[in-house]
Amino acid sequence: MTVYLPSTPFSVVHGRALGFTDRELAADHLDRPFRGVRSVDPPTTLIERAMALQCVLPEMTAFSHVTSAQLHGLPLSYALEADDRLHVCRPIDTAHVRRSGVVGHRALHPRSVTRAHGLPVIALDDTWVDLGELVGRGKPMGLDDAIVVGDACATALKSVSPLRKALARRVRPRGKKLLTEALELIRVNSWSPRETQARIMLVRGGLPEPTPNQPVYASWNPKVLLGFGDLVWQFDLPDGRKVRVIGEYQGAEFHSAPEQRARDKTRRRRFTRDGWTVIEIWAADMAGASARWALVRRFAHELGVPESALTLQDTDPHFFSRHAIDAAIARDDRRRARWA
Repeated sequence: MTVYLPSTPFSVVHGRALGFTDRELAADHLDRPFRGVRSVDPPTTLIERAMALQCVLPEMTAFSHVTSAQLHGLPLSYALEADDRLHVCRPIDTAHVRRSGVVGHRALHPRSVTRAHGLPVIALDDTWVDLGELVGRGKPMGLDDAIVVGDACATALKSVSPLRKALARRVRPRGKKLLTEALELIRVNSWSPRETQARIMLVRGGLPEPTPNQPVYASWNPKVLLGFGDLVWQFDLPDGRKVRVIGEYQGAEFHSAPEQRARDKTRRRRFTRDGWTVIEIWAADMAGASARWALVRRFAHELGVPESALTLQDTDPHFFSRHAIDAAIARDDRRRARWA
C-alpha cells in the first residue's frame, strides 16, 4: 500500500505513525523547519511557520507576545515586526519551550487563550499587556506603539475596559507605567494606525478630543447618513458659533488612486454642503515639527482654540512614558550633583 506524505507540516512522530521509516523521514527532499518537524514545502509565511511549530508544541502552549499580535493582525511598528522569532507561552509550572527560532515564555498569571488561523493564541487583552515586556531602553516598544496597538485591541473588543482589567490582573507586570499612561489615550473605533497617530498628535497639541470614525448624519434628515468622519468635532462655542469639523487622514497608498480620489471628493462634498469643514491630513503633515505645528494651528483656527492654549512642543511622537522621562531627568540631576 502506498503511503503519501501529508500536504501540511507534520511531526516525525506522526510520520512514523503513518508508516514512514526514519530513513524516509530523513530524506533530503523534506524540509526541517523545526526539530522533529517535516514538511514537503518549506513554510515561509508566519502562519505556515506557526502551523509547523504547532506540530511539536506541548499541551497548554499558545502563541504569544509579538507572534500573537501578528496572528491577530494588530498594527505593529517596524521595530516590532522585525522580530521574526515565534513567541510561545506556557504556565509557570510547566517545562520551558526551548527551540531554535522560538522564544519560550512562562506565565505566572493565567492568560485567556483564543484561536486565530486555527492556532491557539493569547487573547487580545492579554497580548496587549504582554507587549509591555518589550518596553524600555534598547527595546522596540514605545508609548505611541502601545496606544496604536491598544486602539486596535479596544476597537476589536468594542471597549477599553478589557485592557484595563487585563493590566489590573497582573502583579507588577513589565512596562506597567507605560501601559497605564497609554490607557489614557486609547479609544474605541480607530480604523488605522495613522488615524490614531493623528488623533493623539492633535490632542497633545492642545485641541479638544475628536470622536474617531463617527457617523455623520444630514442636518436636514437625521436618518440620512452622509458618511463616517475619521476624526469628528461637533460642539457649540460660547459665542454661539457651531463647530462642525472633520479631520480625514488620507493614506497615500489608498487615497492616491484616481478612483478613490473621486470617491473622496464626492464624500467630502456631501459633508461641506451640509456645513462641515473638512481638513485632510497627509503623512507629510505629521513628518516634521513645522508641519505638525502648522496642522495643529489650522485645526485650532476652525475649532476656535486660541494660539495661547496650544502646546505645540508636545506634538512630537512619544516613545518614552512620563515616568521614564522623569526617571532619566532625576538620574541626570544626581549625576550632576555628584560632579558639582
